[in-house]
Amino acid sequence: MDLGPLLEALYGRRVEHCVESVGSTIGRGRGDASSRSYARVRIRDAGVAPQTSVVMQLPNDPLRSDEGGGRERTRELAFVNVQRCMKARGVPVPDVLLDASRSHGKVLLQDLGDTTLEKRLGSIPAGGWAPEYDAAVDLLAELHDRMAQPDPACVAYGRHFDRALLRWELDHYREWGLEARLGITLASELRTRLDGAFDRLVDRLASLPMGFVHRDYQSRNLMIHDGALWVIDFQDALMGPRIYDLVALLCDSYVDVAPALREREIERYAARRGLERGAVAAELHLVALHRKLKDSGRFVFIDRVKKNPDFLPHVPQSLEYVRRALRLATDVGDLREALAEAAPGDFGSVV
Repeated sequence: MDLGPLLEALYGRRVEHCVESVGSTIGRGRGDASSRSYARVRIRDAGVAPQTSVVMQLPNDPLRSDEGGGRERTRELAFVNVQRCMKARGVPVPDVLLDASRSHGKVLLQDLGDTTLEKRLGSIPAGGWAPEYDAAVDLLAELHDRMAQPDPACVAYGRHFDRALLRWELDHYREWGLEARLGITLASELRTRLDGAFDRLVDRLASLPMGFVHRDYQSRNLMIHDGALWVIDFQDALMGPRIYDLVALLCDSYVDVAPALREREIERYAARRGLERGAVAAELHLVALHRKLKDSGRFVFIDRVKKNPDFLPHVPQSLEYVRRALRLATDVGDLREALAEAAPGDFGSVV
């Protein structure tokens, strides 16, 4: 990885440096589920700052989203565009030190260290997680308040979780989370019933109050740096159900958030944003159905198509969140019955 010209542009002169792989830092080495990769750059010259940075190596088509749904390419790297807006509004995000996305397919970023919220949670008993989640929910409420006013220069406000995208993600689950994972083909009658249940779920989701959505506000995308939480991986931000990010946090496929802790944080978020707690809970259970079905299918897709099996161990937790939501959401009996028939091993217990 030749970084000499980029570092010279950043520091104004040639500097001695080395490149190190990173684990669970801002880039998580392999780019997690994305096609980006990351490494830490360490400067050997003592007289320059910063001494470290993170280089984000972009794929061959860096302006296309890693998420599905057929979104068009943007004219500017979405990460850089959304970062600029979030930083201007006081959201704690890493600085972009040098944007060479067009010239070199790379971006140099502020190094936030190696401690994600997920890593922090793994170091303490689950009974002691409440302060960590309190902080994450407080930051989320602040983020949503700060990002509430649309900015026409920010791509996030021109992208929407519309019916087409909501439905595509459920089809993604059916294709990969049901048929590919279980090795089945749904009978036409069952497929029709499942499609109808999906359509009704999408109708309800599309009618929910909308707002700015980070899209992946979960434990792997929250860094602990200088004693505070910072937000990363925001390049797919868009307008969507206002409660979507709370679902990503409290129904996190990488962490088993206990129901009691979830209820505590629902109440906290509602209070911080001046919302009615019952409405927040009802929206959360409905959105959780969609998000966790999508995740369970997406993880299989990443294994089969992107040849990355690292996410398969998180399918069971995703399905557990679906089961919890099926028990708590209202008026989803048709979906509950269709899923139980299609995948009795996954959902037979909730009928």
